[in-house]
Amino acid sequence: MLSTAPVSSRSFLPAVASHAEPASQADRQAELVASRRVADTLKLLHERLTPRRRVVHAGDVVYGAGERFAHLYILNAGCFKMINLSADGREQVVSLKFRGDWLGFDGIAAGSYACDAVAMDTGEVLAIRYDQLLSASIGCPSLLTMLHEAMSREIGRDRDSLMSVCTLPAAARVAEFLRSWADSLAKSGLRCDQITLRMTRAEIGNYLGMTLETVSRALSKLARGKVIAFSEKGRRDIRIADVAALSEFVQSCLEPSPVTLQ
Repeated sequence: MLSTAPVSSRSFLPAVASHAEPASQADRQAELVASRRVADTLKLLHERLTPRRRVVHAGDVVYGAGERFAHLYILNAGCFKMINLSADGREQVVSLKFRGDWLGFDGIAAGSYACDAVAMDTGEVLAIRYDQLLSASIGCPSLLTMLHEAMSREIGRDRDSLMSVCTLPAAARVAEFLRSWADSLAKSGLRCDQITLRMTRAEIGNYLGMTLETVSRALSKLARGKVIAFSEKGRRDIRIADVAALSEFVQSCLEPSPVTLQ
């Protein structure tokens, strides 16, 4: 059983970017807006409800597929992977969650969770009873607005993720995956110039619809192009000197090749 405790007001403070590398003014503004949105959400929930704090560690399961739906969860720290079983019984990573994301929307329609929510590192989630959230929304429309906005963001991100998987070549998919991961760290106020992948090459391939070997070749290609670099500590530690370079690489893969006239 995961440990639980009442939410402290200190949980509402935005993450402090003391280790973050300098960013452009626009990027920094976007990070501050995202961090403030998380803080405002937690503050509103604390004022209207009684969320419960859960500290999690790598491998901890917040809820499992088939479990009766009762709570929604907001991720305040750490990262999660959502796992489903494929038709042949294999585990399929269907999405990744970072600070500010909600967990449990998949359980609303059927009354039971459709996926396993598994922590990839030490983190914190806040549990909110769904029936209490709906009841509180009657007298506080901003709660319902907050919930709808969270659902809308998840739908949009899932759509963008699906489009990337369907249209990008392998190296570009991996580059976009790393860019998204770095962007999520930056919005949490954490350094994004060096990241430690919390997923194995096989899990990344599983998530992106690629083989382990293809993921390894794609990472090597990005390293040869100096878009990323591997740390001396190991090949899970990746240095990203310029996150914008990842976006530029992806964009270059989308541009049509010049046609040579005969």
